[in-house]
Amino acid sequence: MKKCLLNTLILFTAYLMFLSQITLADNPYICKSQYALCTTAKCSPIPGQTGLSLCFCKTETGYSAGEKPCQDVKTTPEGYKEVRSRYYPIGSYVSCSNARPWANCLDSPCIIDPNDPSKAVCTCSIVKNQGPYVIVTDTCNKSGCETGLTSSATVKSNDELDTYIRSSEYAKDLPAPQKKLCGE
Repeated sequence: MKKCLLNTLILFTAYLMFLSQITLADNPYICKSQYALCTTAKCSPIPGQTGLSLCFCKTETGYSAGEKPCQDVKTTPEGYKEVRSRYYPIGSYVSCSNARPWANCLDSPCIIDPNDPSKAVCTCSIVKNQGPYVIVTDTCNKSGCETGLTSSATVKSNDELDTYIRSSEYAKDLPAPQKKLCGE
């Protein structure tokens, strides 16, 4: 009887662990670590690499969210420090609804500048026609929608990550909620 109960308990525990892994895969991962913050990064296409850009981001340490599991700072075979670009709540933004390309840096690999550890260079995907996207700003100026290649996210993705991280136990450590400036 005890052996049967123990086996049932083990199977039930394994089942619960399996379910928790499924749930985690469907939700963003919140970490407290060093990461690259690319929300206002300027980017440049990589010559000869269709669909890729280099984005010039800053590094931060603290809570952030991403779609991939958390990872510590890694050291590349060449000796550079690598982090991932992750989401941190923004203060305000304008929504761009045109078809211009922008750089999607979420979870992208980034190399920390060995001469200035407050900066990182990230390799990000160039995307377009994904729907309205975000330009981080504190003014109602949509010039970022019209010029340059900038790191961004869709409004939907930005809002979903913001809602998720603000509903977490870490919300008390975050800045005030964001606001969208200017109408569509």
